[in-house]
Amino acid sequence: MLELVTFSILNGIVYGLLLFMVSSGLTLIWSMMGVLNFAHASMFMLGAYFSYQIGRYIGFWPALVIAPLLVGAIGALVERYGLRHVHRQGHVAEILFTFGLAYLIVECVIMIWGRSPLENRVPATIDFPLFSIFGTSYPFYKGLMMAISIGMFVFLYLAFKRTRLGLIIQAALTHPQMVSALGHDVPGVFVLVFAIGSALAGLAGVIGGFTLLTQPTLAHAVGSIVFVVVVVGGLGSLSGALIASLLIGILQTFAVAVDYSLLDLMRALGVGITRASPFYELASIKLATAAPIVPYLLLVLMLAVRPRGLLGTRDV
Repeated sequence: MLELVTFSILNGIVYGLLLFMVSSGLTLIWSMMGVLNFAHASMFMLGAYFSYQIGRYIGFWPALVIAPLLVGAIGALVERYGLRHVHRQGHVAEILFTFGLAYLIVECVIMIWGRSPLENRVPATIDFPLFSIFGTSYPFYKGLMMAISIGMFVFLYLAFKRTRLGLIIQAALTHPQMVSALGHDVPGVFVLVFAIGSALAGLAGVIGGFTLLTQPTLAHAVGSIVFVVVVVGGLGSLSGALIASLLIGILQTFAVAVDYSLLDLMRALGVGITRASPFYELASIKLATAAPIVPYLLLVLMLAVRPRGLLGTRDV
């Protein structure tokens, strides 16, 4: 039992921090620019594909640096030549633009790499035991993922909350004319923010590409959960996104690990339910089977109890 709990917590933290790596860029873009980027998960997918292609030629460690930079450059081009012109039309136009961009990126990926999943295995340079517990080795690459995610949180918090550049970026969202009058390039600031947010998604894709399955549906698989994280944590709250990511990661991992149903619990308590009962089929569903809907149940609960999220400052 102790072994199950320990590994469920460790795996839940790893999965939660991966979700945070993806959601941090989206949180940054929303908090600094007020743009809800539906193409953000596609940037995560591009990071996975770029790292796979680059890693085949020059290795994993260069890919860890180059792939996020390429995704960040794409994000900068998207903001400069697309989103900037759409931004004048309001949030609906932004949502439609990024929604269409997500599908465009998926089609480009299919044309270049095909529809089949890539054999994106953990690189040999990071595929070794980090430590052993209960006779089972814990891989180094999971520890690396945790370290990168925590480092990402510290960097974002210090860079945008404790530096002059961060204050300029925050002021540019609420008072762009005043910031421009002070001599700062507001459009350039927005390009920088969007590029950094996209690069963070690309960095998450480098690690998440071999943790998850690298295929064209990767963005769809991750995107919905990322938006759940952002809403549960609170729109624009980096700390809230971290807490929500860990909460969802641990809850979902425990749900997968626990192979019990409500029927098993009632039998253990001495309460019997016959097959003739109208609730028998529902009560017999294993928790592991229902694990994929856990984040969305948490989302519904959060919207009902606290619509602004855990640490958000505005209602959804």
